[in-house]
Amino acid sequence: MYEVKKRLEISAAHRLRLDYDSKCTNFHGHNWIVDVYLRSRKLDKNGMIMDFTHIKQKILDKFDHKVINDVVDFNPTAENLAKFICDELAPCCYRVDVQESEDNIASYIKED
Repeated sequence: MYEVKKRLEISAAHRLRLDYDSKCTNFHGHNWIVDVYLRSRKLDKNGMIMDFTHIKQKILDKFDHKVINDVVDFNPTAENLAKFICDELAPCCYRVDVQESEDNIASYIKED
């Protein structure tokens, strides 16, 4: 089994739709740290699971320096973003960690 991990930093803003009072319902930004994990039993013809540059392009081009609410049609919580990013890197991605701030990290782990 082969595995790669790619870490990305994304500067983006969002606001959450919540059913309780929170400052997070106001637009605010983060320097998100996103770790993506991909694995495969086989490598492609270039000897890779997925080129690191392609991983970067698929995620950074979509989110970096953007208002995430304008990009996705769901409530852009860290948890929802982790699942969305994992799906974007299918079929090899099985885990995504989204760090909003130093102490706040959400993960999505695809079940086999």
